[in-house]
Amino acid sequence: MQKITTCLWFENQAEEAATFYTSLVPDSRVVEVQRRGEGEPAVSVTFELAGQRFLALNGRPEFPFTEAVSLHVDCETQEEVDELWARLTEGGEESRCGWLKDRWGMSWQIIPRRLSELLTHPDPATAQRAAQAMMGMQKIDIKALEQAAGV
Repeated sequence: MQKITTCLWFENQAEEAATFYTSLVPDSRVVEVQRRGEGEPAVSVTFELAGQRFLALNGRPEFPFTEAVSLHVDCETQEEVDELWARLTEGGEESRCGWLKDRWGMSWQIIPRRLSELLTHPDPATAQRAAQAMMGMQKIDIKALEQAAGV
């Protein structure tokens, strides 16, 4: 069992969000839903995303999500980036540099592994060109990054 679990505070959509999040990422599942009584809304939902455990809590509306906390997803392919981006921005909003907010206001970083490789390229000029290209993007486009970086 994981010693430290991230708790995500929702107004009243914890179960809906946990179900949606677990549908996005392979090796994910809802572990437990706690209710006050039969047929009652969830009080909390324990779920795992790719083996990482989270607790979704139905609290109150005065504590919304901010960009101070985000979920960073390491994507292997452009297809994975595209699919996650499309599903998470439904009802949410795009930001810059691979960041978005989902319909509940949770911030996500949908980042292809290739971006990290280019940003840490041994040639500083290549890394700088990749960084400049990234700054002009919302969803990260691997081919556009590679073209801008000259690789």
